Order: sequence, then C-alpha cells, then structure tokens
Amino acid sequence: MNRFDFTPYRRNTVGFDRLFDLIERQARASGGDNYPPFNVERQGEDAYRITLAVAGFKPADIDITAQANLLVIKGNRQASEDRNFLHVGIANRGFERRFELADYVRVQSADLEDGLLIIDLVREVPEAMKPKKILVGGQKLVAIDGDSSAAA
Repeated sequence: MNRFDFTPYRRNTVGFDRLFDLIERQARASGGDNYPPFNVERQGEDAYRITLAVAGFKPADIDITAQANLLVIKGNRQASEDRNFLHVGIANRGFERRFELADYVRVQSADLEDGLLIIDLVREVPEAMKPKKILVGGQKLVAIDGDSSAAA
C-alpha cells in the first residue's frame, strides 16, 4: 500500500493535526472489509444521510453509538439453528462500520426500512461559533447572516 508522508505539512501548519490523523487512519482502514455496502449523501447545506444495506437485520440486531466526532454502527444477527440451507449467498455475518463526523454534526434520526438502515445527520454550529463581521471603531458587530448586536 502506498502511504503518503504528511511530515512536511505537519511542520508548516498549525492546528491541523486532527485532519492529518484522520487521513492516515482512513488510509489504514480502507484496505479492510467492505461489508455492509453504504452510501453517504448530502441532503442540504447542513444535512447528510448515511444508508447501509443491512438485509436480514432487525432493529434489535443493530447498535448505533454516537460519540465525539465518531459514529459506530454494529450489527450482530442471531443465526437460526433450525434452518437447513442448500446455498448461502446472503451475508449473515456481523459487522462494524465507523464514520468520522465533523465538529457539530449529530445524529438526527435512524430508521430501518426495506433492508436499508438510514441515518440522518445534521450539522448544528453553536451561535457563538458562527462567523461575525468585526467593524473597526465603536461601531456595532454585524453577524454575517444579517443579524446585528451591540459591540462589547
């Protein structure tokens, strides 16, 4: 596997350690299992959807955990002992999928429908973190989206 050396970039940048660590972690993990298949789509400015193909799994078989900047989805399907298969072509194994989430992204909902696990995500940036226009002098602060507030 080809690995890219980020050392020169780490020397010339400040505060991007998390980004470089994320890229290196993804490069290490990308050679692994691709089960279950999934889609990631953008549904709006601050809305995203992850869809996993989990045919045969019930809601009780799936565990979704969201923590700081990480979404972990685990599936553990209980095999039925009383069935006698002549051919098994549908995957029946457990899985674990991890998704790195950007700051302020949270899980809004999760649904299982027609063999697809649909997880909706939304980015909610706190008001204090939104950009504001700083005017010089004793003028008022003006929020970028048009709101204004008095300068402190």
